[in-house]
Amino acid sequence: MIIALTSITPHESIHYNETLVSAAATFEAGFLTLGNTQNLYFCIWYMNISPTTIVWVANRDTPIYNKTPVFKFTDGGNPVILDASGITVWSSNASKTSVEAVLLLLDTGNLVVRDGSSTESNIVWQSFDYPGDTLLPGMTLHVNRDSGVYNSLISWKNSSDPERGDFAYHLDGHGFPQLVITKGSTLLYRLGSWNGVFFSGIPVGTLYRTMQRFLWSSQRETWQLFQDGPADRCDNYGLCGANSDCNINNDPPCECLAGFTPKFPAIWDSIDWNDGCVRKVNLACDDSDGFLNYTGMKLPDTSSSWFDKNMSLQECEKQCLKNCNCSAYSNLDIRDGGSGCMIWFNDIMDMRKESSQGQEIYIRLAASELSNASNNANKKRLAGILVGIGTFILGMTTVGYVIYIRRRKLLKSDKDTIVKKEDNEKENIELPIFDFPTIANATDNFSQCNILGEGGYGPVYKAWKLWNEDRQLEFIDDSIGDSIIDVEALRCIQMGLLCVQERPDDRPDMSSVALMLNGERVLPNPKQPGFYPHQLAPSSNKSEQFSENEMEISLLEPR
Repeated sequence: MIIALTSITPHESIHYNETLVSAAATFEAGFLTLGNTQNLYFCIWYMNISPTTIVWVANRDTPIYNKTPVFKFTDGGNPVILDASGITVWSSNASKTSVEAVLLLLDTGNLVVRDGSSTESNIVWQSFDYPGDTLLPGMTLHVNRDSGVYNSLISWKNSSDPERGDFAYHLDGHGFPQLVITKGSTLLYRLGSWNGVFFSGIPVGTLYRTMQRFLWSSQRETWQLFQDGPADRCDNYGLCGANSDCNINNDPPCECLAGFTPKFPAIWDSIDWNDGCVRKVNLACDDSDGFLNYTGMKLPDTSSSWFDKNMSLQECEKQCLKNCNCSAYSNLDIRDGGSGCMIWFNDIMDMRKESSQGQEIYIRLAASELSNASNNANKKRLAGILVGIGTFILGMTTVGYVIYIRRRKLLKSDKDTIVKKEDNEKENIELPIFDFPTIANATDNFSQCNILGEGGYGPVYKAWKLWNEDRQLEFIDDSIGDSIIDVEALRCIQMGLLCVQERPDDRPDMSSVALMLNGERVLPNPKQPGFYPHQLAPSSNKSEQFSENEMEISLLEPR
């Protein structure tokens, strides 16, 4: 059974089956075995996140090989870890101690020793000053510019062994401070300098994953990768050598800055860029020198730089011109239009093109090279404009051609439709089409005297009466009498009367109508239309009789 503690004093301790829990149960600290070994480590981990996510290990380089370790205070108030033999395997080595010390685990993940007789803010030791491989909110990386001493994140040896690995993440205090990743003494990657908004070289993407930043998603219950680096080849420190820039979208990615040329052209052309580039023309070291503006850049290595937080950009340019070794300048802070000054001396190292979050830098050039660079830039700009115009014209031509082809297809389709319509009209001459004026004229403008009854299919006109009297041809208007064949007209009238018969089950369905139209089969004699007026003797004691009102709703199709 695990016993949870909230704090320990100099007279208390934490054993293998005990843990220290933060006030809001966010973090937990205690002894854990890692990997497939039985090695014990005193760790801090997220309490309610699965799988167990460790954020700090006290004895990362000195594991305990038995089940009876203890975390306690020394008599002087210094936190230590002892093994079963009482040998100290880890010590906080706190410079300050207190006999009234209290050990607490805060909800930030910070393990602190407080002086019990003082206020809460009097912390005599804290784990945040000694980070492992994880940087938590509230934890700081710092460097003493005088002594050069700094703290750092150091990778694990592997995923199950917290022993110090090869990679370190820390602040470089030479020149303007910048975050770097090193392997031993070798500089691998720079995150760039802080410009008030972001580090100018923080990558977006995934490749080596030497440095990763995660955010916990409580909704998905998983760690989400927010940021990592290096992102690509251009993030490798000094890939292109001195006085060059790296653009991952180019092939090859390295090119000399304007006004510079490869130091050893043959070697450079063999895809070995380590020797970098040198000036084509030396600086005059006077006011005739000028500056070429580069935008969207990860700023160069600041280990050989000078900065002033209060200087304007115009003053920064003048300051650079005063020193012949000055090679470039830039704003220190990009907020509110920019402020501060940063100046680089001698060679420019590790600059790259950033697509999303780079900034401006001004590279110093001799007057003649500045003119050449401007001309080259104008040529590139002109070439870009011409390419853009050409692309636009090509695009418009392509669109026009597509529209032309589609219009031809539509015209051809319309023509074919007209031809088919004419053919259909010729083929279906037995079903003539009458316009509205013709029908209105034939019914005397739908005169009431011509209506014999009304039902589900509208007015039934004189056709039924003329049919019974064998005078069907009188139904045909004189104005169209010469344009139709009598037999076809009689067939259409007969079909119309069949479709308005009183009983719905006597009426032909649409498939039968289609056969009637397309064939010469003998049609049945139509029966009385629906709602035909019956002649009934009047009676005062009998209600008036009507035919049964039966209606049919079928699929609506043209008759």
